[in-house]
Parts: sequence; structure tokens; C-alpha cells
Amino acid sequence: MSSIFADRAYQGSLTRRDFIKLASLAGISTIAGCAFNPVTGQSQFMLMGESEEIQVDKANSPHQFSADYGITQDTALNGYIRGVGTSLARTTHRPHMPYNFNVVNAIYVNAYAFPGGSIAITRGILAELKNEAELAGLIGHELGHVNARHTAARMSKSRLIGTLVGGVSLVAGSTSQGLGDLTGALGGLGASLLLARYSREDERQADELGMEYMVKTSYSPEGMVGLMDVLKSMSQRQPSAIEAMFSSHPMSTERYDTAVYRSRTHYGSQSALPLGQERYMDNTASLRRLQPMFQLFQQGDQAMAKEEYATAQKQYEQGLRQSSNDYAGLLMLAKCYVAQKNGKLAAQWADKARQVYPTEAQAQHVFGIAAIMNKDYSAALTAFTGYERILPGNSTTVFMKGFSYEGMQDKQRAAQEYQRYLQAVNQGEMAEHAYARLKNWGYL
Repeated sequence: MSSIFADRAYQGSLTRRDFIKLASLAGISTIAGCAFNPVTGQSQFMLMGESEEIQVDKANSPHQFSADYGITQDTALNGYIRGVGTSLARTTHRPHMPYNFNVVNAIYVNAYAFPGGSIAITRGILAELKNEAELAGLIGHELGHVNARHTAARMSKSRLIGTLVGGVSLVAGSTSQGLGDLTGALGGLGASLLLARYSREDERQADELGMEYMVKTSYSPEGMVGLMDVLKSMSQRQPSAIEAMFSSHPMSTERYDTAVYRSRTHYGSQSALPLGQERYMDNTASLRRLQPMFQLFQQGDQAMAKEEYATAQKQYEQGLRQSSNDYAGLLMLAKCYVAQKNGKLAAQWADKARQVYPTEAQAQHVFGIAAIMNKDYSAALTAFTGYERILPGNSTTVFMKGFSYEGMQDKQRAAQEYQRYLQAVNQGEMAEHAYARLKNWGYL
């Protein structure tokens, strides 16, 4: 840390008083920010305690799960995954953490972990695995990130940098030309900042820990090798489907080679441990039958990214013919119609998704966007209120409630929601709109 302060002082970017103040802060951080790493046994810089890791997890993981179309309604499948995950968690360096393991309805290939132990696995990657040992390798890897406190360490560094650089000022202007394209309001439902890219060093450590945990749980280390092989093969066969995973979990030939090496040296005597292929196939049979649908949806997502909306619509519709009540597919098609500015059909498909999975929040949000496109502000408000009742704490939904009240000519309630929104967000098109309305209406 001393080098950071020395560099800034040398550059002349700080006054002497500022430098003394920040140097004092660094000294305090050094004392208060050192924590014992349960994996390495060494002290490391950390501004986030374990209780805060759990708090951050609880506040953010439900929003990411919803952004990934919610936890699967297949309770048997979810129970199976939780059983495997719970067994692995007992062998970790932090077995006391409140772990939970969830299958989310997303069809892209990924798995991720929040710092308090909430772990999600997409349907897309489960359909690609061949046995339970590969699943154990995947879950073990995510447990490795939690136990080595990778997210907490990254957030601690970000906090220090944020303290050095200073707070972000309000950039919302005094005028606004309107909200513009509502398609952008479909985003902002997840917790992507907490799921940012891990370093290659983090990945290597998570791989090592994952293999350690799976072997301790009596799975063959060949499961980790098989997992790496699946990911490597998919990167060549379906690069777009695995893009998100490689973005947060950088893959390399070195990781595969290291897994092979460790399985044959460190764990060579455990190679005969079971793979659990038959058990995995039995428990994922209903999911794997949907794999052709997943591939169509993945092609639809790829077309959406290229703004080829007609092609995307065709892929989603074809996929839904294989499972007409698939919640993720219904919402993908609804969002495709939003992108095509067809509010009527967007509302129809989003409403069907609401009926299929009434306790999941995202369908309410998408329906609300479609209702605003149709200038049905009362229906939009009902939908956004429903979203907030199911899943409170999303600032985008707060803004959309204000926008709905504005459409209903209820300036007082609109102003209340816009003020609430600006307490959480102070940049971007929505913040500019909210700020301009509050100023024009005399609330600022």
C-alpha cells in the first residue's frame, strides 16, 4: 500500500495535507484490514469481515438468480444438486458458512458463487456434464472461490481504490429529453459487479481446492479433468454459449494440463474413486431431454446480441414448441418482442410467464415494461409493485414505478419514487430523467 501513496505523492496529485490524511488511512487499513485466510493460513489485506460477506450475499444473490430466470421449479433436480453440494461443503476450509446450492433456469453455460456461500449452476451447463464427479468438480471449484475469499479480497481492493480516488459525484443534468429506448430497462436486474472476472491466479487456486474437496468427498479426480475437457470442447463447438463463463472464469490450456497433472500425481491413488455416471444420468434425465431446446434458445440469444430480432424470435418459438411452459423461453420471447417494440405481444408472453412461475419476479418486470410500451401505466405499476413485493431492493424497479406514476399524471407519488431511486443511483439516463422531473416539478 505504501507504494500507492508514494506514487500519488510523487505525481503531485495530492496536497501535503491530503497525503498525510491518506497515509493515516493506509495505516489504519493495514491494522484493521488484515485477516487470516482460512486456506493459506496467512494474513491478507481484507476490509470485509465474514458477517459482511454473508450480508452482501443475501442482499445480491436473489437478484442474480432472478436475472437468470429464477431457481428451477424441478424440485427433484434442485434437491439432487443441493445434496451433492452439501456433501462437498463439509470438507471445505469454511464448513460453517451458510451454503446453498441452486439450479437456475438460464440456458447459457455457467456457474458462479457469491461470497457468503450462495452458489448457482445453470441448466445449460448441467446438460453438458457426463457424470457426478464432473458436477462435484464444478461445485468444488465454486466452493474454492468462497473459501479462499476471492470476491471479498477483490471488493476490499476496490474499496481502498474508491477511498483514494474519492466519491462519485452526481452527474445527472437539469434537463432530459425523455427516457428513450425502454429496452435498456430490461437490464440491471442482476449483480454483475459481484460476478466480475476472476484472475488466473484465483482460478488456479479454485481448481486446486475444488479437486481437493471432491477427492475428500470420495469422487475421482478425473471428474475435474472431465469438466475441463467439457469446457474446452464447448469453447470450440459453441463459443457463444460459454462466453459468460469464460468471461468470469478465464480458461486456458494450462488449467486443463494442470488438472491432468494433479489428478495423476497428487491424487493418482484416488483415480479409482467413483465417477457416479449412472446416478448423474438418472437424476438429470428430464433436464437432458431439454438439451435441443437449450441449443435453440442459445442460438436465439446469439441472434439477439447481433440485433437480429426476427431470427431470434424464430429460434425462441421453435424451442418453445418442445416445452411450451418453459419460463426462461417465455421471457426470452417476451424480451425479443420488447426489442422489436411490439408491446402487445411482449405483454402476452410475459403474462404467460407470470402464470407459469407466479413467485418469480422477472416476469413482473418484463410485463411492466411491455405495459408502459402500451401506455397502460396502471397495469405497469401493478406489475412493478408485484416485482418489489416478491424481490425488494432493485433500484430499476423503483424508477419504473416512478415512471408509471408519471404516466398516470400522479406527480407526487412519481416524485417520491424518483427521490428513492436517486438515493441509490446517481448516474445514467434514468437518473437524468428522475433528476430533471424533480427539478421541473419544484422538488429540487
